[in-house]
Amino acid sequence: MSSKTLLRTGPLRQGGMSPYGPLEPPGGDDLALPGGFSGRIVARSGQKVAGLTWHAAPDGGACFPDGTGWIYVSNSELPLLGGASALRFRADGSIADAYRILSGTDLNRAGGASPWDSWLSCELGHRGRVFECDPYGARAGRPRLAMGRFKHEAAACDPDRQVVYLTEGEPDGCFYRFRPGDWGDLTEGTLEVLCDGGDWKPVPSPAALLKAARHQIEDARHFDGGEGCHYAGGVCYFTTEGDSGLWAYDAETSTLDRICDGVRAITAAPSGDLYVARQSTEIDLITPDREVTPFLKLGGPSGAELTGLAFAPGGGRLYFSARRGRDDGRTFEVAGPFRA
Repeated sequence: MSSKTLLRTGPLRQGGMSPYGPLEPPGGDDLALPGGFSGRIVARSGQKVAGLTWHAAPDGGACFPDGTGWIYVSNSELPLLGGASALRFRADGSIADAYRILSGTDLNRAGGASPWDSWLSCELGHRGRVFECDPYGARAGRPRLAMGRFKHEAAACDPDRQVVYLTEGEPDGCFYRFRPGDWGDLTEGTLEVLCDGGDWKPVPSPAALLKAARHQIEDARHFDGGEGCHYAGGVCYFTTEGDSGLWAYDAETSTLDRICDGVRAITAAPSGDLYVARQSTEIDLITPDREVTPFLKLGGPSGAELTGLAFAPGGGRLYFSARRGRDDGRTFEVAGPFRA
């Protein structure tokens, strides 16, 4: 968890001084980064990496500790053939292995990591499910049906309140939280929806066939296409695709604020800095004191979507994917003097 968090109130301040300095000209991988940082492509859709053909349409991702190394997990937003794959890194950053951790699922869009080191892969398809997967590849992924059957986008675990926040990829989607019967076991529990008054109400039938979960509570609050989701320091940040908004749900005060526009994906560094992927091919940094500065820009043809932002354990490397259509996907690693 981040040691610092975004100040609770006040406007964002654009155009401040970056803690890393200005962006330098793009390098060989079309990445413009601050001085002292380097980038590389670690996987390409349709090409072999450590013996595995890397999946198309890379989307949500997360990192997990693995001895002296780490693992990066990435979803695939393909219909019926989606699932998720993993890259295993050695301590020196070289790739030791690559393997599938979930197969045969539908439109695996975003997702989220659990505090007990499992990957929650979310299906965006009609009556989509949340699959709990083993990033280490030892156990098969399992559906967690108590978390609801709807167009799941992302999940973010709140260990302080022992709930999992969930976004929904519908034009009138809702913002949910799942309260498991036992923290660490997602097989049973209660699905709740955020309502207009700021309270949470149980969804009567999370897997109902005839009436969608988002329509079962009259005063449920609706959002224009819930997308990425990340919890850090008492706040759950999530994005809405339809109106490109970044929202912050303060779990300590039960308040919801719209922070800014033009954001698709989000993650947080151990420093408390937020890293947000814009609608354009850029990643901005939002400091805890609400300064917004550029961190990265991807060159090349226009139209790429940046997804799957995640920091390796320790915060020294940032991973993300850039995709154009379903087949053109590149997964990047950025290394450098990220502040602690």
